[in-house]
Amino acid sequence: MKCLSLTEPMAWAIFHGKDIENRTWPTSYRGRIIIHAAQSFNMEHYRWLRDDIGIFLLPQPTEFVQGALIGEVDIMDCVTSHGSRWFFGTYGFVLANAVVYEKPIPYKGQRKIFNVPDELMKGAKP
Repeated sequence: MKCLSLTEPMAWAIFHGKDIENRTWPTSYRGRIIIHAAQSFNMEHYRWLRDDIGIFLLPQPTEFVQGALIGEVDIMDCVTSHGSRWFFGTYGFVLANAVVYEKPIPYKGQRKIFNVPDELMKGAKP
């Protein structure tokens, strides 16, 4: 299955209302994709979610899952403009139908869209 890695807290945000993933590169991929929470944490994004987007019930920075597959979402489109408050990138992956896994699956991420072995996903439960 295909996978996309994001730094926290943006991986978390996909399961809490974020409907666009901004990238500097386009994708022709459409369909279900796994979301990987990267090992790194972006404090600037954390402050942006809290102060500009207005998400006040954020977990503490130390409470975010990192270095794991955390859920799935559908990439519906890739656009260069969008009315969503989440769009600010050169390209925006339009997301829908996000489902978080019951238990994160530890895994090392990669750049761009990458493949995760099917056998690893057999135990994934939304």
